[in-house]
Amino acid sequence: MLKNDLFLKALNGEKVKRPPVWMMRQAGRYLPDFMTLKNKYDFFTRCQTPELATKITLMPIEQIGPDAAILFSDILVVLQAMQMTVEMRDNIGPWIPNPVRSQSDIDKLIIPNINEHLGYVMEAIKMTKTELNQRVPLIGFAGSPWTLLCYAVQGQGSKNFDKAKAFCFSQTNEAHSLLQKITDTTILYLKEKVACGVNAIQIFDSWGGLLSPEDYNIFSWPYIQQIIDALKNEIPTIIFGKGCWFALHQMGKSGAAALGVDWTCSAKNARYLSGGQITLQGNFDPSRLLSPITEITEAVYKMINEFGKDRYIVNLGHGILPNIPVDHAKAFVDAVKSYY
Repeated sequence: MLKNDLFLKALNGEKVKRPPVWMMRQAGRYLPDFMTLKNKYDFFTRCQTPELATKITLMPIEQIGPDAAILFSDILVVLQAMQMTVEMRDNIGPWIPNPVRSQSDIDKLIIPNINEHLGYVMEAIKMTKTELNQRVPLIGFAGSPWTLLCYAVQGQGSKNFDKAKAFCFSQTNEAHSLLQKITDTTILYLKEKVACGVNAIQIFDSWGGLLSPEDYNIFSWPYIQQIIDALKNEIPTIIFGKGCWFALHQMGKSGAAALGVDWTCSAKNARYLSGGQITLQGNFDPSRLLSPITEITEAVYKMINEFGKDRYIVNLGHGILPNIPVDHAKAFVDAVKSYY
């Protein structure tokens, strides 16, 4: 029995005394202990070593006290499992030396045996669950198929993913072939995470906002809907589409348990656009954590008042930044805990 089930209650739409709080990328670069491990082990070694992934996942639980843990991993491990070479290069970020350019490139990708190729993630889940000892729920996650296509085709991070969009618009059949292969793999991956004990799933559609509303309905949303449909009877699913305020209405009818909102969409608009009956998550601007602590506290109270304490999960509007002082991150969490 979970000692703190506020997060799951909010996902279920139950009344709560205060909303739960966690932060995207909460186990990350703003924590000095994380930086110590970062300087010792490369990125994918940290992802692929269950002991390290567990240790990193628990750091924010023990240091800042959120109401949920999110497994330390990366969305790109799915592409690696599909037999795509993915590196993490200093000062560049994700780097794919042989990006997808044709159907023959797609044909070389596999729909993997999850335990064979991503067993280290499952081991990390089991290890983390043991170490958490029912303190808080554990969130598992994956990138949306569109977001993974962006990296697979672009070959690296980008502000506009022009090559990925060009691929979709000029080689539409190939794009859908790749999206379906990623979707099939992601469903298998997330179902295995559920079997290993995660309490909720979040889908990160980090680059959905780069598409027009019409193109979003062609290249992103149908594949996310497949994932929701595959999971909704097994586990609560959260959909976070950065810049995707225009899709909140259809997201609200999708069967997802909650929708993440970035800081460009107000609480009032998010409630209206989503239909007002679904749990929302967000939407504090990560840069606002650089404000004085008293201002962070006031802004958090204001945000909760605007969203309402029920059917709401306090979070940032995107991942926490590396230059945020730990005491400011803790002030964000503490503000929520002091809200009654």
